Amino acid sequence: MAVYTVRNVPEDVHRALKARAAQHGHSAEAEVREILAEAVLPARRIHLGRALADLGRDLGLTDRDIDEIEAVRDQTPAEPIELP
Repeated sequence: MAVYTVRNVPEDVHRALKARAAQHGHSAEAEVREILAEAVLPARRIHLGRALADLGRDLGLTDRDIDEIEAVRDQTPAEPIELP
């Protein structure tokens, strides 16, 4: 795991960080790790299958709707692309 040293943190920032850490029941170091993770990591990974299922549910699609879509869907295999 990486280790960072942050120098010249203004005193008011340091006090605010310690207060925030206390509110969350963390040490200042743990609070900094949490802040960094929130800043650089995506809030939530999107899972395509779950997103499509949620979309179908939100639209009120039924099994019958899916069967009708499958019946008219073009099932011809796609032609491979040719790159220059």
